[in-house]
Amino acid sequence: MSTVSPSRFDDTGNRQVTSARWQAERLNPPNLLWGSNGVAFGPDGRLYVAQFLAGRISAVDPAGGDVEVVVPMDSPVQSPDDLAFGADGSMYIADLVPGRVWRRSPQGEFMLVSDDVTNPNGITCVGDRLFVNEMKPDGRLMELFPEGGDPVVLTEGLALGNAMQRGPDGHLYYPHMMTGQVWRIPPDGGVPEVVAEEVHQPVAVRFDQGGVLHVLSRGPEGIVTRVDLHGSGSRTLSTSGVVGLDNGAFDAENRMFVSSYASGGVTELHPDGRTRELVPRGLDGPYGVTIDLGGTVYAADHYRVASPALSHEGEPHSAGSTGGQPGGVTTEALLHFSHGITADGELLHLTSQFGQVQTYDPAQKTARTRATGLNRPLGITVGPDGSLVVAEAGAGRVVAVDASDAVTVLAEGFDQPVDVAFDAEGRCYVSDERRGAVLRIEEDGETTVVAEGLGAPQGLVVLGDELFTVESGPRRLRVISLTTGESRIDAEELPVGPPPGDVPRAEPALFAAGLPGLARRFSGLAAAPDGTLLLSADGEGTVLRLTPRRPR
Repeated sequence: MSTVSPSRFDDTGNRQVTSARWQAERLNPPNLLWGSNGVAFGPDGRLYVAQFLAGRISAVDPAGGDVEVVVPMDSPVQSPDDLAFGADGSMYIADLVPGRVWRRSPQGEFMLVSDDVTNPNGITCVGDRLFVNEMKPDGRLMELFPEGGDPVVLTEGLALGNAMQRGPDGHLYYPHMMTGQVWRIPPDGGVPEVVAEEVHQPVAVRFDQGGVLHVLSRGPEGIVTRVDLHGSGSRTLSTSGVVGLDNGAFDAENRMFVSSYASGGVTELHPDGRTRELVPRGLDGPYGVTIDLGGTVYAADHYRVASPALSHEGEPHSAGSTGGQPGGVTTEALLHFSHGITADGELLHLTSQFGQVQTYDPAQKTARTRATGLNRPLGITVGPDGSLVVAEAGAGRVVAVDASDAVTVLAEGFDQPVDVAFDAEGRCYVSDERRGAVLRIEEDGETTVVAEGLGAPQGLVVLGDELFTVESGPRRLRVISLTTGESRIDAEELPVGPPPGDVPRAEPALFAAGLPGLARRFSGLAAAPDGTLLLSADGEGTVLRLTPRRPR
């Protein structure tokens, strides 16, 4: 890669894919933030950004956009979703998946404030007082006491709480995401009161320096609703174009900065509707990758299906690009927890961490559920008979979904199957990440080892009589001859997996309420009709195109 753009995988921009056989280029710029969720200005004037998918927190310089990781992956915090600062400069963090609230002192020391909160999300400080709410049906809004003492429940019955803030009247304002309402309650308790109804998909409430209420929408349009609480109750809506807004913060100059759970980045929103990217948006993953017959590249990006739209030089990419959003990525659809993806004519088939297999029609913008109740389905492909073949990682098996949506087990007994691919003869291959092997499923459902001793193989694709797999452990592309069984390393230094030096925490269990936890990292692989390969560089937030080098 000729670019020297920094990324979360390599902040110098100097690390390059090495290969004598393939030329690697990015189809979109790297994404410095692994998604962006809660944001708050710290005592040092920097904007602090919680990254749920990465399990880390970064600080952003509002002047130049420089990003510094301040809470790394191996901290006690597992899945930070929101944060706030106390009067003494301490950072308070809502750790959503394990149900914990942390205090990080100005000296960088961590203390557990509470583990008695289910799905803690919205968090705010009022002076030296700390409040948190729960993102679940019938959630609670609570006051916590960092110095000790039992939590005090102010109210219950929240319909998915989220980012909240103290208003000019001293009340705590918070959204009900399920019902499209904004509520308020006195911080000392009392009867909660609805202050706005029929608000478009509210995810966060924020007050500017003049006391005007801004309600952010989590939908694809990036709607911000301004509500007049002092007079007529009139509303003004603006569309930012930031897909999947998550949170926002106003600085001392009343500039509004917003985050996106769907595409990361930090964007300044001007009152007249103009936007300025402080940290460019991009891909949170990506995970599975595919290309359709028209040449459009699609990536399963956890919260959405997206298309890389620009090359690393910033020129429109010929593979179905329509210009795209700033950041080089176009959102096709918000399909939450998408991980595996494969194109099939004009349709896309996807797997979801909800345990679903879905078929999405880009032309009609509709999705049909094909299967439910699967355990961590990941890679997906179309079999010779038209059925959808899925690697069910959590169950250690490979299943097929036929035209009538019936599910059949093709093979089981795998340790952790991640991806599936077929050769020209209709034989199915499976990458087993935990076993470190690629296996072939025989007609009787038994398996034969094709290659073993691999370093966490994930993405899988067949080109001619060669099988390619991404070894996510040593970060390399391995090729296996289906004729002789011999293998070789075709590329190294791939930007896949956690960035060098980062030690991710163990993968969490699913939410008790049935919601997925952190993203299951997965570096997908796909073949284009012209013989090029597409690789999900989940370590830096790009899709790489690998083009065969011409013989000299």
